[in-house]
Amino acid sequence: MSQHNTLVDVKNLHVHFPVFGGVFSKKVASVKAVDGVSFSIGKNETVGMVGESGCGKTTVGRAMINILYHVAPDVEISGNINYRFENSIVDFASLHPKKMQQYRSKVQMIFQDPYASLNPRMTVAQIISEPLQIHKNMSSKDMEDRVAWLLDKVGLRLEQAKRFPHEFSGGQRQRIGIARTLATNPELIICDEPVSALDVSIQAQVINLMMDLQDEFNLSYLFIAHDLSVVEHISDKIIVMYLGNIVEMGDSSEVYHHPRHPYSRSLLSAVPLPDPTRKNKTRVVLQGDIPTPMNKPSGCAFRTRCPIAKPECAGDIPSLVDTGSEHWVACPVVREAN
Repeated sequence: MSQHNTLVDVKNLHVHFPVFGGVFSKKVASVKAVDGVSFSIGKNETVGMVGESGCGKTTVGRAMINILYHVAPDVEISGNINYRFENSIVDFASLHPKKMQQYRSKVQMIFQDPYASLNPRMTVAQIISEPLQIHKNMSSKDMEDRVAWLLDKVGLRLEQAKRFPHEFSGGQRQRIGIARTLATNPELIICDEPVSALDVSIQAQVINLMMDLQDEFNLSYLFIAHDLSVVEHISDKIIVMYLGNIVEMGDSSEVYHHPRHPYSRSLLSAVPLPDPTRKNKTRVVLQGDIPTPMNKPSGCAFRTRCPIAKPECAGDIPSLVDTGSEHWVACPVVREAN
């Protein structure tokens, strides 16, 4: 991808959460939630990020929108998160949260739980208009028109603007959240498992809505999810994470249909087939539990569960290498086999 078309470039991102203990509450360990992650997202591109719970997906998303210091003030962040806004480059990793307001309108987030992400004391109109009050200098009439327009874009009616969140279903609440996200005309939207709390039929509606809005508003997405079939449907590129590291990355169709890393193969083998007449794929069952991010194995973090691990895997952390057609894999054993 050319630099001209790149919206955000993440370089060697580390996010560690210190653990304090003892009588004097000294730092005794660190949770290495993200341990050297690099990737980029282009304009009008969707990058899907998948992996087990605790692999660091949500932490990457929160770092990219610079809200980690509000969640954990002692968090340790290093690396670069370079955004390209109107010919200027802004590094969110080093930007103080107090200086973020001028950029908040450009990067927004859709949260996982539509029941918890909306203020129950505010009407829908108040929820959607709140970012407009903060970031835009608009009259009351213009704001009302903008709210009505946004409701229509996400498939809700104007008369629903005076209702409260508890009067809506889960899918409708997520639509309200999407409308709030779109209010400030963002360039990038971080989608933190936006459909995982919804029924399957509603998931399809919300995913299709997001794809339509992307085409209309030239949006970029970081789509974080567990469901690989959903990620493959919406994404241009897929990133597979394991214990804070990227183990595979490439074109969505290539990674989904031709996974090369043993961890990716295990994840994809667990995806259920929609056709009951077809035999299920050979299931790859991993042995053992996920190691703690406070004490990761040396070398490749996946080696303790990997079916093809070799003694040398305990050495250095494997780097991502292009195996052809921009399909990157962090496994020298797989590369040797090819």
